Amino acid sequence: MDFRQISAAERTATMFPLTSYAFQPSPWPAADEERYRERARFNETAVSLIAEEDGQALAAVAAYRLRQNVRGLVHDMAGVASVASHPSARRRGLVRALLERLLGQMREEGSAVSVLYPFRPSFYARFGFVGVPRYRTATFAPEGLGHLVRAELPGEVERLAMVDGFDAYTQLTHRLLEARHGFSVFDATRAEMFRDDEVWLAVARSEGEVVGAVRYRINEYGADLIAEDLLTTGPLGRALLLQFFARHVDQVARVSVTISTDEVPELWGTDLAVTTEGRVSHPRKGGPMVRVLDMPALSGTPVGAGDVTIEIPDDEWVGGVWRLSSEGGRLVVAKGGNPAATLTVGGFSALLYGVLDPVEVFTRGLGVLSPEAIAPLTSLFPRQMPYIFSDF
Repeated sequence: MDFRQISAAERTATMFPLTSYAFQPSPWPAADEERYRERARFNETAVSLIAEEDGQALAAVAAYRLRQNVRGLVHDMAGVASVASHPSARRRGLVRALLERLLGQMREEGSAVSVLYPFRPSFYARFGFVGVPRYRTATFAPEGLGHLVRAELPGEVERLAMVDGFDAYTQLTHRLLEARHGFSVFDATRAEMFRDDEVWLAVARSEGEVVGAVRYRINEYGADLIAEDLLTTGPLGRALLLQFFARHVDQVARVSVTISTDEVPELWGTDLAVTTEGRVSHPRKGGPMVRVLDMPALSGTPVGAGDVTIEIPDDEWVGGVWRLSSEGGRLVVAKGGNPAATLTVGGFSALLYGVLDPVEVFTRGLGVLSPEAIAPLTSLFPRQMPYIFSDF
């Protein structure tokens, strides 16, 4: 068995048959393969690994290069994707071997954290990944926002083709990267893939500044307006985009929009009837999972007060004894000390990302904590739900 990294050009002959069989309707038309080949340039910066036997690719994994905000500190991030194997090669440990190589390489190249969307969370939990919230979807009839049609808001919304609004959209996502916990963006090479998407883009501006944007499409007259992530810098951007949706009252039956966990759609209007749903199922709609790849890189993270030493056993990249303390509201990570808690990689990652508190880490079987460790860990890493924006 040969494990090797392949170029973007090689992906069509090696990875495409595996990932298409795993994730797409098959057999696939020749046009799908040609489109994949044409879009190879968007994978130039990805790290793609395959397991090959007698010249045939039997398993594959890849990582896209992203940047992610974790509690206010932006890191290089490895977005794991394209995990697939040939049916005859499954249950042979090939994916496990490839993932271990991939995560190690991405850490060496500077990625401090990693995220993926699992087909089965328990499989990736063995690699130290832990679940974080999946986005929510709000669905409502546009007449429920009728009050906004009459509102005089200090701004306007422009409807553009994605290709025309791509630069404004990209600038907004990079602004949100600096501001929102969990938010992530692709590197410039991968991001270009979305420039020519056949979707509408609504861009909200106030005094010339972009304060919101949302990608969307309309299925047909009298049907639904399907919107993607409602990206805003604050309440004004949200109000402008919702006002834009409301103006479709005689065109569409419902609006469906993707929102973060901190949005409260039932408060968008007095008579707004809305269904807010967060659906997680497997293998198609798994919630994202995250893990830490580099402990020292976390120094400088905005945190609360506290000083505690933890041990993370049996991990190639972050294993060891670590003292975690706060100086001036910033995390300091140092080697050594007397551990007051033993945490798995997933347990520590859950604390860092703010999705579990120390008691929940214990009850989930992700760590063993002495009573004196609970208070400083709770203070250092208060609950803070991340919004994982980039989907891959």
